[in-house]
Amino acid sequence: MAKYKGTIGILTGGGDVPGLNPAIRAVTFRALREGYRVLGIRRGWAGLVDYVPNQKIDNNQHVTELTEEIVDRAGRTGGTFLHTSRTRPSHLPKSIVPEHLRDTYTEELNDITPDVLKNLEFLGIDYLIPIGGDDTLSYGQRLHREGVKVVGIPKTMDNDVPGTDYCIGFSTCVTRTIELTHTLRTSAGSHERFCVIEVFGRYAGYTAMLPTMAGAADRCVIPESPFDVEQLAELLVHDRKQHPSNYAVVLVSEGAQMTGDSDMSFEGEEKDQYGHRKLGGIGDTVAVKLKDLSVKYNDGKRVNIVNQRLGYLVRCGDPDAIDSIVPMAYGNLALDLVLSKSSGRLVSLHNGCYDSVSIDVVTGRKKSIDTGKYYNAERLRPKYETFLRQPLMIMTSDL
Repeated sequence: MAKYKGTIGILTGGGDVPGLNPAIRAVTFRALREGYRVLGIRRGWAGLVDYVPNQKIDNNQHVTELTEEIVDRAGRTGGTFLHTSRTRPSHLPKSIVPEHLRDTYTEELNDITPDVLKNLEFLGIDYLIPIGGDDTLSYGQRLHREGVKVVGIPKTMDNDVPGTDYCIGFSTCVTRTIELTHTLRTSAGSHERFCVIEVFGRYAGYTAMLPTMAGAADRCVIPESPFDVEQLAELLVHDRKQHPSNYAVVLVSEGAQMTGDSDMSFEGEEKDQYGHRKLGGIGDTVAVKLKDLSVKYNDGKRVNIVNQRLGYLVRCGDPDAIDSIVPMAYGNLALDLVLSKSSGRLVSLHNGCYDSVSIDVVTGRKKSIDTGKYYNAERLRPKYETFLRQPLMIMTSDL
């Protein structure tokens, strides 16, 4: 071990997105060339939960040493070859506490951070680089408070990690949403229907707003602004009549709520370790209501629906150009921070410039769209103004 300057651990947590493997490659290439050893922690925080600190035990399924050969092949692909999970070591259910820790942790929910810290020390990890959204990064911030040197990289299709204009995966999500929405137009137009497309976005509507702004849809409804479905029906009937092929398109964020609803739409009651129930179903509900309401606004004639949830189609496959370039820059920026002996930082983009902010920002506030500035709630569409000196993705800055 003496031949290395130190050891860097890297992991990916939460949902997969295109751009994770390029980020892992960038970190590994730069770190190895700077004289560091790199350990890939598998399945997010689960790798550090399940690791058994014993030299005689094979822990390769939890932690693996990374080489240029390993990461180079993977770096051109989507997903994460290190795998991922939504494990939260500070709130670990008794049912998944690893066998070697079951005598120590016996509560229904357990904070096994003390053993995570022991494993980091046993592995000799000097710097930890978690790549994830605010859930993954919030535990990284917890480890920073415990004295671990942490440099975070923001990732999420929703682009809702505070402190940065851009999160890995967002551009590919927007690109795919635009492509798939335009593809669905052929069916909507052939049958003269409304096209209702549900997209990702739990608390922030960026993945509905940007494609709509780019011309993919006539209207969009977002989590930040509850909407009247009758108003939406009336607007879509108007849009349909204006279109030569007699159809209209609306993008529906998965976290959007109709006025009067007390909560978002969920697939079931089960929650992950961060307390999130799986969203889904608002698109189906909107589609049914639009079909019924269309009679009222379309001269007594019903308009049928093309109803599609894009789901994993926008998070699978290879990254686009931006999600190949930004992860490369983020990985190198993380190594810049390591080399300058800085920690407790989150790499970031602000108004086109790479930077870093305190990792404390991930638990300090929520990032969402400034609806007063960017969303026309009366017309259920973006405002096409205030573009001067805005970031590349328009409404994405919260700094």
